[in-house]
Amino acid sequence: MKSLFEFITSRTVTARKDLSVLTVLFGIAFFQFLGRLPLMEPDEGRYSEIPREMLERGDFVTPMLNYVKYFEKPPLHYWLNIISMKLCGETEFAGRFPGTLCGLLTVLFTYYLGRKIFGRREGFLGALILGSATGFLIQSRINLTDMTLTFCMTVAIGSFLLASRENEPHKYRHYYLFYLFAALALLAKGLIGFVLPGGVVFLYLLLCRRWSLLRKMALPSGLLLFIAVAAPWFVLVSLRNPEFAHFFFIHEHFQRFLSNVHGRYQPIWFFIPILLLTMLPWSFFVPSAVVQAWRDRKGEQGDRLIYLLIWAGFIFLFFSKSHSKLIPYILPVFAPLSLLVGRLFSRCLDDSVIPRKSGLLVASVLVAIGCGFIAYPFASLPLFGAIPFATPTGGMLLGSLFLLEGVMAFVFVRDGKVAPLFITLVTGGILLSLTAPHVVLPLVSEKMASSRELCRMVKENAGPDTAVVSVGYEQGLPFYAGRRVILAGSMGELEFGAQRGDQSAWFMEEGRFPSLWDSGRHVVALITSADLVKLKSTAVTSVRVIGEDHRKLLISNR
Repeated sequence: MKSLFEFITSRTVTARKDLSVLTVLFGIAFFQFLGRLPLMEPDEGRYSEIPREMLERGDFVTPMLNYVKYFEKPPLHYWLNIISMKLCGETEFAGRFPGTLCGLLTVLFTYYLGRKIFGRREGFLGALILGSATGFLIQSRINLTDMTLTFCMTVAIGSFLLASRENEPHKYRHYYLFYLFAALALLAKGLIGFVLPGGVVFLYLLLCRRWSLLRKMALPSGLLLFIAVAAPWFVLVSLRNPEFAHFFFIHEHFQRFLSNVHGRYQPIWFFIPILLLTMLPWSFFVPSAVVQAWRDRKGEQGDRLIYLLIWAGFIFLFFSKSHSKLIPYILPVFAPLSLLVGRLFSRCLDDSVIPRKSGLLVASVLVAIGCGFIAYPFASLPLFGAIPFATPTGGMLLGSLFLLEGVMAFVFVRDGKVAPLFITLVTGGILLSLTAPHVVLPLVSEKMASSRELCRMVKENAGPDTAVVSVGYEQGLPFYAGRRVILAGSMGELEFGAQRGDQSAWFMEEGRFPSLWDSGRHVVALITSADLVKLKSTAVTSVRVIGEDHRKLLISNR
């Protein structure tokens, strides 16, 4: 144990050794059993099907979902998934691998950045904090565009900070990394890819009065690099699809930010509890870390601290102001906050002082969560709708881990032992990350995952002329079936593509489905039990149930 304390708190370990330890430690946590579960609806089905269709069509410019145009996101994440699918096959693992790799690389870059601007210990502690933050690890294991964006944005914003340091020997290398990864962030998720890095840099130049950097940051050649990387796809997709520009820039950016067009309105304080939960257990130390950084703003590291505060604060406030809010949006604030908390703990190690209120609060929360997990499977009223989060055995296991972590945290806070407290929180986070995928996710997937086995059965029961129907859009159905499907019901996010050309054979109101069922054409449909009752009450042709699971049934009219 003593040698572990010495390794974590040392200031002299080589970067190569640190990176090796972090890669092995979090590589196991992030990638274990990555392809075990079915695709989660709707995001994973969508972001797996789009690259599958690109591969099938050989068109890597125009994104399509269920074979209609889909312009909500740029293509970088799709392209990464295409590479992964070419190497690993069209599997769940391949779909999740790029985002998970981006999560791990974000942890490693956070270490690199922290080591450069503060020192070895701060960088290593910051990386451990980021990698063991519950929500960061969980979201890294889901096929989302947000983790790809987070990695690109973290490298872009972090590289500018490195380049702006006085006497930086690799100044231009880091400036060009800033332009390159800002362009990749633009290709990952649109205009915020350069609006947010640009906003952070502008506020830093303004507040720290470092306008002289404008002459040093290789603006002409840097902007050429940015344009050379980011512009070609936007030009090509606009030439092939004249309707792209208005939908992508006006509808998907300005209307999404300024209005409730996507029906995702949440109050302005929405991300405060989200950050507390997703950065657990470290979120409770964020206020102390921010206060300490603000107090030290006039010291030797002042500009770097202000930069990190701007980085986290600007992005957090930007998305808080937006009318469209989703949990993954604030992932880009995790790296700067982790470095600030890592710096706080490094200072605590030097002073042998613990932020007592924060420590007691996080210990209390961990104990409460532990008791909640133990009691949850036996509660009569499930939380969060009807999603079961743990069996009695799983609840006991997770609850015991939380409870033990909380009790140990209480003891170490009381005794003022900084290193044991830090190691307890890191170890608890990693153990939970190793355990939760086997205890929680299988149960959650029963409510949120695609009907994988039923979707795969379509290949065995549908010929080339069979009408394959999804009654209510199951985004994983085209991916697992490997073909286009007819959508009966609301078009949802496919509405834009469905209005391009004559798509009437592929989209129908749910009330028209019985007519198709009775048309004499072979029909195979994925349907809920409630919709099956409606079908039987209106259709004449009998129903043959091919298969069923806890969510849906696969039926045929022959």
